[in-house]
Amino acid sequence: MSEASNGVPAPQSGVARAARALPAAASGWRWLPVAAAIIVADQLIKAWMVHHFAPFERVHVLRVLDIILTYNTGAAFSFLSDASGWQRWLFVLLALGVSAALIVWMRRLHAAVHGLLACGLALIVGGALGNMIDRLALGRVVDFIHVHWRQAYFPAFNLADSAITVGAVVLLIDAWRETRAARRGRV
Repeated sequence: MSEASNGVPAPQSGVARAARALPAAASGWRWLPVAAAIIVADQLIKAWMVHHFAPFERVHVLRVLDIILTYNTGAAFSFLSDASGWQRWLFVLLALGVSAALIVWMRRLHAAVHGLLACGLALIVGGALGNMIDRLALGRVVDFIHVHWRQAYFPAFNLADSAITVGAVVLLIDAWRETRAARRGRV
């Protein structure tokens, strides 16, 4: 029998119920413009750097901060940068997969209740996709922020990397707040 003939609705998957239960505007998707802004700003800054700087050209900004044009074929801390080129596609697929999963997660969040979590996820998505665009267009990621202290140098990074890092910190803060709220609820 069909759903119309017996008046009993057909069972739905959890995803279908979650998607219907919350309008997109009230979901974590409300934070997607943050991800888009990160991508646009990241790509504009990188294009400016590539146009105005030669590789390894350095400008001292502060005693602990330089702006320098570098490229990274690997991931964080040049992980797999010496590989033969297959890592480019691994990191593209990883960025797409993680971003897709985070966007689905954002859709299931109620923005008014989980705004901090959705914001952190949006920052991570924006950063991941910003670096993915570099990998697709250039085969490597443009880095330009170089922090150091005396003779100790941190690897160069970019706005997308910063967004991913801040997003991860925001997720940790959200988890800490949720844990504290749950403990207070038990007492």
